[in-house]
Amino acid sequence: MEQFAHALADFVRAHQAWAAPIVFLLAFGESLAFISLLVPAWGALVAIGALIGVSGINFYPVWIAGGLGAALGDWVSYWFGYRYKEHVAEMWPLSRYPELLPRGEAFVRSWGIPSIFIGRFFGPLRASVPLAAGIFEMPYWSFQIANFVSALIWSAALLLFGDVIAKIMEWIWRLI
Repeated sequence: MEQFAHALADFVRAHQAWAAPIVFLLAFGESLAFISLLVPAWGALVAIGALIGVSGINFYPVWIAGGLGAALGDWVSYWFGYRYKEHVAEMWPLSRYPELLPRGEAFVRSWGIPSIFIGRFFGPLRASVPLAAGIFEMPYWSFQIANFVSALIWSAALLLFGDVIAKIMEWIWRLI
């Protein structure tokens, strides 16, 4: 995974015009049920965030692209759970990880709307919360508002974390 993140960051450094579309796709994949379990992209998003301050990439288009990609991934996951609720637990990879869906359900039922915000920031929950919200029919507009707001916050947090790390590393290198 680390090699993937470095290779992608190197590509974005050389082809800055691709930063926003790449971040959109990474955030979409990271937030899409099933796919996010296979390809965690947060490391690449942080690495691209590290490039923002040092390479002159404009933060705002990359941030919006990340937020929209994450929100769209969760939207698709919610729809999938809503549409295929009876069969989701039988599908791979959830059939191999049967504890994920009941954990997601319990989390959504006990926390409600805040579960969308909280789930966005915690690995396995990121994939299961929107799916569980769809399966258990969380009200559509409540889900979507929480989805889009939390996606924009999540995108900013990852990108700014990378940017801060890059600035700290730059400062350390100056001291050495």
